[in-house]
Amino acid sequence: MAILPIITFPNPILKKQATEVEAITPEVLALLSSMAETMYAAPGIGLAANQIGHLIRVIVIDVDDPEDTEVENYGLLKLINPEIVSYSGRIDSEEGCLSIPEVRETIQRHDIVTVQAMNELGDEIEITANGMISRCLQHEIDHLNGVLFIDHLTTLRREFVRKQIQKLTKPL
Repeated sequence: MAILPIITFPNPILKKQATEVEAITPEVLALLSSMAETMYAAPGIGLAANQIGHLIRVIVIDVDDPEDTEVENYGLLKLINPEIVSYSGRIDSEEGCLSIPEVRETIQRHDIVTVQAMNELGDEIEITANGMISRCLQHEIDHLNGVLFIDHLTTLRREFVRKQIQKLTKPL
C-alpha cells in the first residue's frame, strides 16, 4: 500500500459530503489499507477518505486509550458507511486534526455514541463507545459530512482560528 498526501484546510474538498460505498471492491480495500498506513505515518488516530481526496464514506481509526476502561480497545477499525445511530451525554475535550496541523481547540462532543457500519468483510457491525474512541468516531464521521472540528467553535473563536491558520500557512 502507499502513504498518501493529507489534504489541508482550506481545501474545499474537506467541506464536501462523501457518498456511500455501494460495493466493497478491491479498490476500496486498498484505499482503507493506504489510509491506515497514512494515519500511522502522520501520526494520527483517525483519518477520513475526504482527507486524502476521496469522497466516499470510509474511515480508519486506531485509538489506544488506557484511561478508557469502560470500552474495549478495538485496535485498528476500518469502517465503511459509518453512521451515528444514537448518542448521549456531553463532554468538552481538546481536539486536533491532521488536515488542520498545529491547531488544537476545546470543543463539545457527545460522551457516548453508537455507530453502525460495515467492516472490510461486508459484515454489519455496531460499536458503542465513550472516551477517546467516541470523540474520534464523531470527528471522522463529521469529516464524511463535510464538517471540520473548527465548525463546532463559536463564530468568534472560529474566525480567530482561521486567522491563526492563515499565519501558519503564509509563505515566508
